[in-house]
Amino acid sequence: MTQKKVAPAGTPEGANVPPSYEEANAGCPGYSYTEGAFLWDDRNIRRVFIRKVYLILTSQLFVTGAVVALFTFYAPVRFYIQTHPGLYSTSSFLFFITYLLLACCGDLRRRFPWNLVLLGVFTLCSACMLGFISSYYRSESVLLCVSITALVCLCVSILSFQSKIDVTSYQGLLLNLCMLLLLCVLALGLLVPFGHVPWLQALYGIVGAVTFTMFLAFDTQLMMGNKQNIISPEEHIFAALSLYLDVINIFQHLLQLFGDSRE
Repeated sequence: MTQKKVAPAGTPEGANVPPSYEEANAGCPGYSYTEGAFLWDDRNIRRVFIRKVYLILTSQLFVTGAVVALFTFYAPVRFYIQTHPGLYSTSSFLFFITYLLLACCGDLRRRFPWNLVLLGVFTLCSACMLGFISSYYRSESVLLCVSITALVCLCVSILSFQSKIDVTSYQGLLLNLCMLLLLCVLALGLLVPFGHVPWLQALYGIVGAVTFTMFLAFDTQLMMGNKQNIISPEEHIFAALSLYLDVINIFQHLLQLFGDSRE
């Protein structure tokens, strides 16, 4: 049933009646700039959103880099964490819990300061897990993978901002890459008890690095807001979380490819 729009009291007859909230936002994924009102698709708001996301992401990567460097280069810490694997299990558990809360609870990740507290715990747990893994590789290999990851992320970010190719429309390709990555994980899980399979581990590293590089481009263009699919400027925590996971997964798979284990 269609309701007739009633003009506010005191409105002259024949005057334009402002649209309702539902009419103004019908068919729009976000807001837009209309008749002097700043709404979500406004470029200034989008720029502020992007700056906020990259500020959070930079803080996360700084903390992660510091923890990885401590676990990798400082021998007493490296020895301690390798002899206390329970710390890795605890970090993994907290990582999983905080990720579920941030990814699934939209109201919670938009509520200050709990969103920053959860993101901080998530980042520390992720950094500890990554540092634990990196401690089993030579320092030179870790530095090499960090450098390659930084170069890849810089190139992908520049191309995502400059390219007219809409990566957000390639969801089918991303799904296929994820399925291929899952098959590699299952194959590794089945063959590991029978011995080391170098070519399969190399394939897993290559597929994983390519998959999360594509996800990095996908999430970057979602954040930009000028493609087919966009993310709301309210979701700066979720955007930073997505980009951070892309970066650390690229690093992890590059470590799988180029990492040289300690004797």
